[in-house]
Parts: sequence; C-alpha cells; structure tokens
Amino acid sequence: MRLYTRSVGLVCAGALALLSGCTADSATRSDKPVATPGPTATTTAASTDAARLAQRYRNAGGLRDVYGIELHDGPGGAPLLIVRMRDADESAATFDALNDSITRFLARERGLPLRKGYLMDVFGPDGSLQHRFDARP
Repeated sequence: MRLYTRSVGLVCAGALALLSGCTADSATRSDKPVATPGPTATTTAASTDAARLAQRYRNAGGLRDVYGIELHDGPGGAPLLIVRMRDADESAATFDALNDSITRFLARERGLPLRKGYLMDVFGPDGSLQHRFDARP
C-alpha cells in the first residue's frame, strides 16, 4: 500500500508539473528575437477603418480578395501591416503579388515609411494566419 500511495503521489506531482508548463528548462530565456509580434489567429471581421483602407486599395487596382488593411507601429520603428483576405490561397505567388501591390499602394497613398522595412501578417477567410513576413533589414 505504501508503494501504491507513493506512486500515486509521484504521478500527481508529474501531472501538475506538465499542466503548469513547468520544466527544468523553463527558467532559461531565449535571446532569439521574435520575428513578429502579431497573433497566429484573429477574428475574421475587419474594423471600419481597415475596411475603408482596403476599399481604397481595391479601387486603386489592388487584389479584390483583400477586405481589411490595418497599419500599426511595429518593433524598431518598422510598420506592421495586417491584411485580411477572402482568398484561402496560401501560395508564394499569391503572397508575392499581394505584398508588392499593398506596399506600393501604402507607400504612394499613405506615405508608408519603408526605410526600416516592415512586417506583414496576412489572415485568411477563417481568421487563421496565412503568411507572416518580416522585411526588416
């Protein structure tokens, strides 16, 4: 009975450690910078301002599937662009076309400063992250 009680105690202690996320290495800190600070999933709704900016982008010849564009201050002075799309195509070719057209549009229409690079998160129709791009030097 003593062995059984001790085993149950060890199993419970191990389960608590796993549930709490504690490990022997959890106290160590990584010095690697995080590429982008954004989420990996988000709501599918675009704010009114993001929808208006996307409409102006589409009216200027941008991709029809873009329904939201947000601009935020990113790390180190590089802007963070958050793009919402109805297209579920995650191909590199689709992203390259999107990336090029949005950055040209924002540089021309909004004076987007690109000298420090930029970060871009593209979210698909279900709110999941399709692309995370870090164009900082």
